Amino acid sequence: MGGFFGVVSAGSCVQDLFFGTDYHSHLGNQRGGMMVWGEKGFKRFIHDISNAQFRSKFQVDVDELKGSRGIGCISDTGDQPLIVSSHLGTFGITTVGVINNLGELSRNAFRSTRAHFAEILGEGVNPTEMVASLISLEANFADGIRSAQDKIQGSCSMLLLAKEGVYAARDRYGRTPVIIGQKSDGSLAATFETCALDNLGFKVVRRLGPGEAVLLHERNGIQQILPPRKTMRMCAFLWIYYGFPASCYEGINVEDVRYRCGMALAERDGKLDVDAVVGVPDSGTAHALGYSHASGLPYKRSFAKYTPTWPRSFIPSDQPTRELVAQMKLIAIERFIRDQKLLFCEDSIVRGTQLRDTFKRLPELGAKEIHVRSACPPILFNCKYLNFSRSRALLELAARRAIQHLEGDCEANLDQYTDCTTEKYAAMVDHIREDLGLTSLKYQRLDDMIAAIGIPKECLCTYCWDGCEHENPGDE
Repeated sequence: MGGFFGVVSAGSCVQDLFFGTDYHSHLGNQRGGMMVWGEKGFKRFIHDISNAQFRSKFQVDVDELKGSRGIGCISDTGDQPLIVSSHLGTFGITTVGVINNLGELSRNAFRSTRAHFAEILGEGVNPTEMVASLISLEANFADGIRSAQDKIQGSCSMLLLAKEGVYAARDRYGRTPVIIGQKSDGSLAATFETCALDNLGFKVVRRLGPGEAVLLHERNGIQQILPPRKTMRMCAFLWIYYGFPASCYEGINVEDVRYRCGMALAERDGKLDVDAVVGVPDSGTAHALGYSHASGLPYKRSFAKYTPTWPRSFIPSDQPTRELVAQMKLIAIERFIRDQKLLFCEDSIVRGTQLRDTFKRLPELGAKEIHVRSACPPILFNCKYLNFSRSRALLELAARRAIQHLEGDCEANLDQYTDCTTEKYAAMVDHIREDLGLTSLKYQRLDDMIAAIGIPKECLCTYCWDGCEHENPGDE
């Protein structure tokens, strides 16, 4: 994943840029970058943040940045922001998303324009440089952004820092949010997370629609350069898991959705003989509070999360590191475990890494029963639109491993395994329960999760749960 923050200001933008970008640190832990434009032109810093927090790497750089406009990013797709020189002028660019046809776009560029690329990621082109190249083929930034949106398979929201201001563009299907905030002095910010706005004095004034692009200027305000498209496929997992609790997308608060998800789980369960409800920190906490409220069962904090240094367990790229993170970041509180029948609310079960490592210790700590409720359905498909999960093989997914065990083929009868009313679905869930060593396991129904979000299904991307592909060529 990744996140970005851009700002235009009548005075210095640097402090807002620094803290606004830092508020996206939960979305990635590979590279961080900031770039400003001022009297002396463009200035930027990029650092490796895989072994240190964004603030600690950039706090020294802040004093060297001078300018009224800037963009910053947390990136898991190579160095960003980039500085680009083209017939459109010199500009900076940062992106969020994933380009599935990067190889094809690279081959087309080499063949048709004999282009060359300076930023290499692994053995391929830096995705952000590819986006910059696509934009630079057109006559102006508006045409370039629209052309890039049309050619990219996957998703790509972006910020461009130019002499005329900051361009902000949401990806073609609106899978990720882009929100505009404004201060009382007229300063403007573009952000992925609305939580980055509040403490900096910005108020939300606009949410970009799918494919919409605007130009932000400290005196001229917000100028639309591309209208929104008709089709939206917002990532539903933003509300369930990786979005920040204080943020709102499409005007809907993340924490509120999680609370409603927990209530829906409790209402499906009915009366259950357990002593307490527990949230698996952090994102499972709100789900558990909602469950506790709807069920009348007490909420207890049986785990504390050690937050200062450990990243989120979905971020590391290799399985051993993910397992280490999952094991080390949660600390059990035995006082609220021993002799208890506990129901744990978790945001999701992707690989089962965290749950297996967490719950295997509970019997040793005296837990009588371990019940788990997942706030979303079983994840059966790797995300191909946002790359929020680093899983590459289907058998890394707990649900696919269960199908492999039951069918001998993890691709078999997927239509029945995505239907919560079938016997095969029940068998899959029971196998996962047994594999994780749980007393009981239930997943949220897809229709209940969508109702908790409060947006029609046709406006949401639910691919990782039901495999439905929603891209629509006629979305103009």
